[in-house]
Amino acid sequence: MARQTYWKGYLKLSLVTAAVSLTPATTESNQLRFHVLNRKTKNRVESRYVDSVTRKPIADKDQARGYPRGEDDYVILEDKELDEVGLESTKTIDIDTFVPRGSIDWIWYDKPHFLTPEDKVGTEAFCVIRESMNANDVVGIARLVLYRRERAVLLEPQGKGIILWTLHFGDEVRPPAATLDSHSKVDDTVLSLMKKLVKDRTEEWQPAMVQDPIQKRLRAMIRAKQKSLVKATPPSSKGPPPKPTGNVVNIMDALKKSLAKETGRPKSH
Repeated sequence: MARQTYWKGYLKLSLVTAAVSLTPATTESNQLRFHVLNRKTKNRVESRYVDSVTRKPIADKDQARGYPRGEDDYVILEDKELDEVGLESTKTIDIDTFVPRGSIDWIWYDKPHFLTPEDKVGTEAFCVIRESMNANDVVGIARLVLYRRERAVLLEPQGKGIILWTLHFGDEVRPPAATLDSHSKVDDTVLSLMKKLVKDRTEEWQPAMVQDPIQKRLRAMIRAKQKSLVKATPPSSKGPPPKPTGNVVNIMDALKKSLAKETGRPKSH
């Protein structure tokens, strides 16, 4: 299935410009979605805006955006006024700085997108920018209006293209909740056993490792209902409750038992 272009504009580095398009690198289209129904009539339920006081429905033309400045007091902004706050980054990704590749912590990364040239004229400029970043082992930092906000974005060369990551805003990233005791020491024997356990469980990455078992069960349940058209209670996915083991765990014993099991443990696919 062809990917739908999300955004079109220009990639710019100094005086070098290339027409580009942007498509999301991930999708939620395969996720199961349900409609809300009236149980008695089986008709779909509609949602609409209503006045919080009069409870009357509000037509689209009467809806406005308001910023609260006090209790029941708002500054109203019209769509025309919001459109006038247009930024150059609405249509242009202007790379204004570079940072070493890998220097930005993963927690700042938000959503990935594929950035590709739009025409033959821009392909050469696009490739020059990409290969220059590769040669210097850097990623580009720019700004772009996406999802109704101007966002900092990171451009990372990958293969024949460029991955554009939106980055979280500074006030969205929280500091670590707690720090570990830097004086605590790991027992060498325990560490040796744990390293062996990790090594035994190390495999090549496969997308099958991150499949959603809940979605799989839901689809199977829906197919069964479609065939029978009989309302049935889905089987519980929960197993028997685990036996209590007490509060004290001997990590050495647990590791030895885990390693013993690894010998006959098949690799996941």
